[in-house]
Amino acid sequence: MQKHLTDSEPYRVIWLVLLMLACQALWSPSATAQEGVATVRMDGRALFRVGPNAELEARPRARQVERQLAAVLETPQGVTRARIENAGDQGDDRQISVAGRPLVMVTPADAEANGQPIDALAQEWAALIDRALATAIERRDSERDRFVTSVQVSVETAFARLLESAINIIPRILAALLVLLLFWGLATAVRALMRIIFARLANDRTVENLVRQVSYYTVWLLGLIVAASAFGLEPGTLATGLGLTSLALGFALKDILSNFVSGLLILTLRPFQLGDQIIIGETEGSVERIELRATQIRTYDGRRVLVPNAETFTSRVTNNTAAPIRRGKVVCRLSYGIDIDAISVVMRDAAQGTPGVLAEPPASVRLGELGQSELMFDVQFWCDSRRSDFVATASEVRKSLIVALRAADVALPDQARQNVVLHTPNGS
Repeated sequence: MQKHLTDSEPYRVIWLVLLMLACQALWSPSATAQEGVATVRMDGRALFRVGPNAELEARPRARQVERQLAAVLETPQGVTRARIENAGDQGDDRQISVAGRPLVMVTPADAEANGQPIDALAQEWAALIDRALATAIERRDSERDRFVTSVQVSVETAFARLLESAINIIPRILAALLVLLLFWGLATAVRALMRIIFARLANDRTVENLVRQVSYYTVWLLGLIVAASAFGLEPGTLATGLGLTSLALGFALKDILSNFVSGLLILTLRPFQLGDQIIIGETEGSVERIELRATQIRTYDGRRVLVPNAETFTSRVTNNTAAPIRRGKVVCRLSYGIDIDAISVVMRDAAQGTPGVLAEPPASVRLGELGQSELMFDVQFWCDSRRSDFVATASEVRKSLIVALRAADVALPDQARQNVVLHTPNGS
């Protein structure tokens, strides 16, 4: 069975590749690192933002601080004010702890990112932690309040993180879409420009089709790379994403990629051109378009068939118009009682004089088979190779043969006529 492709298939491929790269980048640790900072929340409310340290990226570090704060709230009676102590090998860091439990380490990188001295930043974070803990303890006065607060906090935290992610990613999505829109217009303009250039410089529609499509999809590929950069993917992340998703893409897009490669080979090797009349399997018609994914054929009854290029490239293709002329043949069945040589000349002259039959090579008549009750002659002639001309000329040759044979008093075959032989037994 033939596979029918739609005109939107290349765009589906483009969007699928972009989506897979985006998902790969968003789920990879490097994408988290690109965000730079993450918000530490308590009871769904933002306290402060932390960046990566020597051990953890920003988001895992923020989640670690939140877990420590939740552990402190398990024993609210023992909660004390936050303490700040020097830490680190050189004493450059500041550690904030509550009730002897370390909560967060303030590093010089944090101070630089916030534009404050490290001691001032540590004091600010400690004050925020004290206020947040006091508020959280008040909201958990009883078991009922603790349950209600836990449910409310879970919902608020989920929506807060969703909003934060949306704020981070929506501008990048819009930027990527804007870049894709820009390159879509650029690709369309390049394709139109190629059409204008080839209209003035060359008249080879197949080469024009190849150059236009290659330039069009090349611009699209550049657009994808720029859109990925606008989305926030670094070249290393993009290469990693391509490497990690190549296997999945290979299986998911195996047929599509095969059609693209086959289309490129067809346009390069040019086994047929636009306008040629070809036969591929059960499909016969004129080639209207040769795209990078499918060959568009218009059948003689007006239907459009899209044959995948992989099938076209690997199938047996008959090109009826590869040569400008084509030999046709009409079979005539005549009785044994004719003058073979004289009637052969009559049929040859009738075929040669038919409008549409070429003078060179000349028409010919050959005795093909000896049937039980008739002779079969092959009347061969040459005409234009296009199907419309070939079929019309063959029809006219048949008409000319009938007229010439009738004029020569040659009886034509009649299936309704039967020869009856009377057999008389001996001795009757």
